[in-house]
Amino acid sequence: MRKQTFLMALVILILFPVLVAQAVSSWESIGREHLDLKTVWVDPVDPRVIFIGPKGGVFKTQDAGKNWRSILSARGINKSIYQLLSVPPEKDSLYAATGAGLFYSPDSGKNWKKIFKGKDYLENECVAVAVLPPVIYLGTKGGFFISKDSGRLWHGLEGELGKSGVLAIAYNFKDPEYIYIACASGVFRINSSTGCSDKIFAALVDDGESDEITDEDADTQAQDSIIRHIAVDPNNSRHLYLATLKGIYESYNAGGSWSMLSDYGLLNRQVEFLLVSGDSDLYAVNESGIFIYKQNYWHELSLDFVSARVESLALDRAGNLYAACDKGLFRAKISQIINDKRAEIMAEHYEDDPGISGVQAAAIKYAEVEPEKVLRWRKQAAKKALLPQVSVGVDRNTTDLWHWEGGSTTKSDDDTLRRGRDNLDWDVTLSWDLSELIWNSDQISIDTRSRLVVQLRDDILDEVTKTYFERLRVKMEMNNLSIEDRQKRLDKELKLRELTAMLDGLTGGYFSSELPVTQK
Repeated sequence: MRKQTFLMALVILILFPVLVAQAVSSWESIGREHLDLKTVWVDPVDPRVIFIGPKGGVFKTQDAGKNWRSILSARGINKSIYQLLSVPPEKDSLYAATGAGLFYSPDSGKNWKKIFKGKDYLENECVAVAVLPPVIYLGTKGGFFISKDSGRLWHGLEGELGKSGVLAIAYNFKDPEYIYIACASGVFRINSSTGCSDKIFAALVDDGESDEITDEDADTQAQDSIIRHIAVDPNNSRHLYLATLKGIYESYNAGGSWSMLSDYGLLNRQVEFLLVSGDSDLYAVNESGIFIYKQNYWHELSLDFVSARVESLALDRAGNLYAACDKGLFRAKISQIINDKRAEIMAEHYEDDPGISGVQAAAIKYAEVEPEKVLRWRKQAAKKALLPQVSVGVDRNTTDLWHWEGGSTTKSDDDTLRRGRDNLDWDVTLSWDLSELIWNSDQISIDTRSRLVVQLRDDILDEVTKTYFERLRVKMEMNNLSIEDRQKRLDKELKLRELTAMLDGLTGGYFSSELPVTQK
């Protein structure tokens, strides 16, 4: 009896933290045993119908995740399911972009047909699809393809878009003026009416040695590119968001011009996935978690999230947010996680401090490592050939002798040859080397200095960012200390002043000048 009681107590001690965590967490796990999800799609009419794509196949539930059944088994070497998509006109249609081609089901997954297979392993790896019946736009790691007859015949595009590895496709189904394709080499748009395409965002992905994209490097382009994902506002087909490793770019004119969106509160600028809701709310995923953009500030929605890596998000009409990740499928009520008090606490700590972007900009300016500095060098070097080289010469002539003829035979020194005054010769020479208009040797030196400036700028930004968020953590720790912890509060106060002084040293006093008077 004692042994059974001891075992029961041991089990309770082991499971109690897990049960408490699940009870407290706002996120509910509904994926059951299915792990390593890359995509999730929720029926826009019936939120109980959900499709997920773990590695190995497609699964469906009709009871909001209580029971799952397999509707498609992936075969071949690459069994990844990258995207699931259905289009409103075809109520029961379902498309699955997989590592083994593009599959189509006319009856919600009961029967499947492969409608695209690439000629090699890169083209066979379908990662994104967009459908405007009967036209299908397909993005693979080996290029971009279009079918105008519901997948019967396919043709690949020519040029850069046809060869670049596709990362994501976005479009507004209500107003499909353009189809936007995020590739490793940049972002392209295709006019859905004319079929004309153009590049609207360039990404630095090659090393400058060759413009030719080969099969060997096409598979690694996505890792080298700064581009990660693209999304379109469902209420404005010309309003775009682009996720990159440097932050989120925004465009209001269909990619004609871009501006950097604020990263205040985002914690990590390397965004991997974007989602825009029907209310035009922007959601973002990075290594730090899941965020929503509200009033120029990013609020974290995953403070009690158990998964380490989120691959994609989805929304339903009932106000639920779904996260497909390495630990399975999770669901949370948006109203609950947005109003999480911990997110409000984080916002309070950010409120009085200058934004990280402003602090970084001040540090770059103070250290004189702005990107514009290198551009100014290049412009000045290009203008160098227009200015002449000036040389001035001076010569002193001491060999001239003058013969004086007096005309008298009685005066002394008459008819004597005497040395006259020195002559000074001078000249000015102007010369141009017009070949420098085409190539200036100083460009080599500028390239070397440019790399040093970039390296120094990265080091400064890394130091500023670490110090900034270390100071934020100290502030939070101070607020969590009780009044009795006098010694700890003094230590934290000293640490806070130290970090403030470091930020002032890196920004030339900018940080303290932006603080409220009560914190100075």
